[in-house]
Amino acid sequence: MTASAVRARHRSARRPVTPLTDLATAATGTLALAGRRTAVVAATTGLMVSAVAVPAASAATASGDQAALPSVDTAALTASAKTVLETAPVVTAPADAAWSFETPAVTAVVPEPEPEPEPVRTTTSRSAQRATVETAAATEVAAAAVPQSVAGNAVLEVAARYVGVPYVSGGTTPAGFDCSGFVSYVYAQLGISLPRTSSAIKAAGTVISASEAQPGDLIWSPGHISIYAGGDQQIDSPRPGKTIQFRSIWQSNPTFIRIG
Repeated sequence: MTASAVRARHRSARRPVTPLTDLATAATGTLALAGRRTAVVAATTGLMVSAVAVPAASAATASGDQAALPSVDTAALTASAKTVLETAPVVTAPADAAWSFETPAVTAVVPEPEPEPEPVRTTTSRSAQRATVETAAATEVAAAAVPQSVAGNAVLEVAARYVGVPYVSGGTTPAGFDCSGFVSYVYAQLGISLPRTSSAIKAAGTVISASEAQPGDLIWSPGHISIYAGGDQQIDSPRPGKTIQFRSIWQSNPTFIRIG
């Protein structure tokens, strides 16, 4: 019996084949025609622009300002590769393309300030101004300390009501008093009638010593008369420009008069 020996055949070692092998082979062969691979350019607007570089030989023969891109044979690509190419957007731009944008004009509007109100001019007569000054003076004087002797003394209580009334020569009413007009008016409120002048009032009363004098008595000096307020105080209508007020006894040698 004859025996024949058959040697087994073995495949040589090869690189593994995967679904991407065909795509890689086709893409490598196709892109070789273009000279180099596709470059991805990032536009300033955020759009990914895919541009294919042009070989130097093709660019030299191209006519016009913009070089024409060579055609690419996609017949050898697999179905999956064709799908990728068909769905991928292709954007072309001339080499001298320039990006530009317009800056919108901005106009600042500054609001105009509101006009200040015009001052209101008032016309005040001299008499009204004088009355205002006199009222202020009266208020200031009325706020001054009043002697304790006023309380419970009928004459001084009446006299204190007119603190701040201005001196008026010949005046006999609360609108304005002179010295004797004031004393006569105060006593008249208590039912006692006195003469009009200071000398006549002195003659109508009784002269007493300073030690005997009581609040409510009168103080006389040549040409002037006032009401004694106790201690070193008196109330009177002094002179033009002044008002009725409590003040210190200024007479050097006064005469005290008691009425009734």
